[in-house]
Amino acid sequence: MRILVTGATGKVGQTFVKAFLADERFSGAIVRAFCHNRVLETSERIEVVKGSMSSRDDVKRALEGVTHVLHLATCKETPEDIMDVAIKGFFWLLEEARLSPTFEQLVLIGGDAGMGHFVYPHPIPVTETQKHSAYQGCYALSKVLEEVLLEQYYIQYGLNGCCLRAPWIMEKDDFKYTQSFGEDVFGGPRWRDLVGAEAADTYQASKTVPVLCDPDGNPIKRNFVHVSDLVTAILAALNHPKARQQTFNICMDEPVDYGFVAEYLSQTRGFTSVKVTTEFHTTWLDNAKARFLLGWKPVYDTTKLIDAAYDYQRTIEDPRIIWYPG
Repeated sequence: MRILVTGATGKVGQTFVKAFLADERFSGAIVRAFCHNRVLETSERIEVVKGSMSSRDDVKRALEGVTHVLHLATCKETPEDIMDVAIKGFFWLLEEARLSPTFEQLVLIGGDAGMGHFVYPHPIPVTETQKHSAYQGCYALSKVLEEVLLEQYYIQYGLNGCCLRAPWIMEKDDFKYTQSFGEDVFGGPRWRDLVGAEAADTYQASKTVPVLCDPDGNPIKRNFVHVSDLVTAILAALNHPKARQQTFNICMDEPVDYGFVAEYLSQTRGFTSVKVTTEFHTTWLDNAKARFLLGWKPVYDTTKLIDAAYDYQRTIEDPRIIWYPG
């Protein structure tokens, strides 16, 4: 077994490589990291191929002798790059995979951005049968197009693929910084832009956390997944016969309720909170299909996610890295 990992130096990629190499089911298997800028350190079981997703020759070279593909590489809101890297690059990956004599399975990490995330109202839980509904911007569009490309390769060529659709991926102290009124906020919303810099500075100094609310002032429920839970889902999907040509929502059993977060932080850490009314809406990703077919279940719930983030202590050797802008 030789698995090609695109985006191997990112948050999910690095966590996956460590878990994969430690998993006895894959003892002796080789990881091939397809890298563009940053690279992994090579070893007896880690190979590195440098190149660009937008180059068919580079993708073909990366896929030589590969049996499995884990596709993590993506772009955020970068219109000048996203079609070449995310769409054309994935097309080359699919083309070379279907032509390869050694290829067996491709796993795509999708995103709930393709389902509208919390931008649109969802009156019922979001399942894998719901139609795509990208919100404005090129990133969400790219997540829809990736899934559609993969689905069409099922139909056209009988490709053995699987899409694991993940919401916002957390690790270490990420969740703590999603709650920051400062410039160090992780992702979005940027709370200080919503309440103003002066109020934001006051809230930051007084250990006040925001309660994300919908237009009616109700606390929003929003979907998250811890990186370790996503990685266990990837490992479960590899070579699983019931993963063939399927899409799975990979998320916490219940979304994070911002009202509960504020109450829990008040009880456990003495924080205060303030409601921030927005145009966003509650969403609830349903992970029942993955639990049923893959036998997978997440370890993290809301309290574990909060405690892990707020208890995490960084060292000089572990600086905070913002993997992508909001």
